[in-house]
Amino acid sequence: MKKIEILAPAGDIDRAKIAFLYGADAIYIGGKEYSLRANAQNFSINEINEITKFAHSFKKKVYVTFNIIFHNEDLDGYKEYLNDLISCEIDAIILADPFLIPIIKKKYPDIKIILSTQNGAANIENVLFWKSEGVDRVVLARELSKEEIKEIKDKTSMELEVFIHGAMCTNFSGRCVLSNYFTNRDANRGGCAQICRYCFKINDNSNNIFAISPKDLNMAEHIGDLIKIGVDSIKIEGRMRSAYYLATVISSYRRLVDAYYKEKLTPNLVVQEEKILQRVANRESSTHFFKKKADVNDQYYVGRDEVSNQDFLGFVLDYDETTKILTLEERNKFSTGDKVIIFGPNGFLYKFKIKEIYDEDMNVIDCARHAKQIIKLKVSRKIPKYSMMKIEI
Repeated sequence: MKKIEILAPAGDIDRAKIAFLYGADAIYIGGKEYSLRANAQNFSINEINEITKFAHSFKKKVYVTFNIIFHNEDLDGYKEYLNDLISCEIDAIILADPFLIPIIKKKYPDIKIILSTQNGAANIENVLFWKSEGVDRVVLARELSKEEIKEIKDKTSMELEVFIHGAMCTNFSGRCVLSNYFTNRDANRGGCAQICRYCFKINDNSNNIFAISPKDLNMAEHIGDLIKIGVDSIKIEGRMRSAYYLATVISSYRRLVDAYYKEKLTPNLVVQEEKILQRVANRESSTHFFKKKADVNDQYYVGRDEVSNQDFLGFVLDYDETTKILTLEERNKFSTGDKVIIFGPNGFLYKFKIKEIYDEDMNVIDCARHAKQIIKLKVSRKIPKYSMMKIEI
């Protein structure tokens, strides 16, 4: 049985490796040009080549976004850049502007073409049209219900990609011009200023505020439904998210997907993973359009309370098997007596209580209180590279 693909974002080389090591089957990344996340660090051609080789060594895939809406001034050099991307042996190109399709099909017939969510594919005829044009996969609009997704799959047999987690757009699947009007930054060419996250004062002398911001998407409870429908790829949003966020979210969905295929996807497991997912971000979440039309419960209207937690304690830098000393780079304060969890690649999980904390020179200290301080702990179990430590809740 072909398993559903977990597709994760990555804003740079380090986060791309984290995504793969924590369970992503494929990643989508942006190059320095023609990508919708212009404020992300993004990848040079050499870095795209490097991460593609890394991915293929694990039999995993790399998709590159080429998904701006082109203006005349954007056309200079795109053919040369496209050729550079193909030379990296990437697995697919995600595009939005349809003029690229015949060019790619003619010159690079073996590269997979994925239609971006920017096109707002939301019905059977739309998907059939893109299929006839040579598109290999369609990223569906985020505004579709379970029934609509199923009907599109059943009546088109098209390869479908569906967003399952992360930020939502106020406007229909990214077709926003608010950023242009407020900041002169074009959202459809990578410059979104996220105006929908602003809180606006209401001019009624009451100091009230108004927001137009949707809550985040969280589809953990419906992973089984998406697999049964026949969705080919489930997509996590967030090329600008942190490594800790990606590791946490990807590993949660990895556990849910694997549990489904092992016939161990229980309501208790879903509840457990939802608790983890809810704590990794500081915004509320919902399933939005999947079960019903989105309503007041899926939106912030009068402001919001987004308080970041300090769960993430540090990155593991090294583990010495001889001395059993763990070295990590601190992110948030922790003290002796704290109960913590170290989680890592391939589902690694280890819980323990901190007995002693040492600084970089092995002096005993009562707590780690300085961000990016090098800290050492005595840990009896071998800890894999690229692991992270968080507080046990």
